[in-house]
Amino acid sequence: MVQEVLINNDDYYVPDANQLVTEDDTPVDNFASAKQQRLLVSSLYSSLQNQTFLAEANVGIYYTDLQPPIVPDVFLSLDVQVPENWWEKQNRCYMVWRFGKPPEVVLEIVSNKEGNELGKKLKIYEQMRASYYIVYDPNQQLGEKVLRIYELRGTRYFETSEIWLEQVGLGVTLWEGEFEGRQDHWLRWCYQDGNVLLTGDERAEQEGKRAEQERQRAEQAEQRTQLLAEKLRAMGVDPDNI
Repeated sequence: MVQEVLINNDDYYVPDANQLVTEDDTPVDNFASAKQQRLLVSSLYSSLQNQTFLAEANVGIYYTDLQPPIVPDVFLSLDVQVPENWWEKQNRCYMVWRFGKPPEVVLEIVSNKEGNELGKKLKIYEQMRASYYIVYDPNQQLGEKVLRIYELRGTRYFETSEIWLEQVGLGVTLWEGEFEGRQDHWLRWCYQDGNVLLTGDERAEQEGKRAEQERQRAEQAEQRTQLLAEKLRAMGVDPDNI
């Protein structure tokens, strides 16, 4: 069921969205991070078409009106969707009090040592009560670990070696391959069996290969039929009268 958006009445305190900065138009990403974000978000929408969820990159999350928003590289929130009029001020970013819940997964891609992913950001996401916090550090800026996963237990984050996110029904995995013409190592969502969630292009390519295999099988069957017919004719049997 889709979460109902909270409304302003006597039972709830809803901050005035007009007083909040929902976007500042400041470009902050690099090529690698932007492409990685697209891979994570696009594969969700192409693979989970029967589920209701919201996944975005570089969209601000307000967890309290007392602090500025935090902007994860990627987030995933289950059982919610963007309101119909997403141009309205209160609908332009993720306000926890409107969606009724924090995202289940927040993810940061480390590109330098200035982001404080293991310090201030971890504390903010912990306070926000996101179920999982993932830190992807492809260049090992923060240490030897390329991937760190934190799970909320009670009110605290605990680092885990488990890549399967039980509360989300998805996992994450490191994968080497090509995305948007770039061969590299990537972070990807995966199913419990380890298979990655496909992008739209990958799904189309896979379906194209299946169609080609079907065409080849049909062609081979036709060739066998013709060969059998020729053998029957050589034996004096008309295959059309069998």
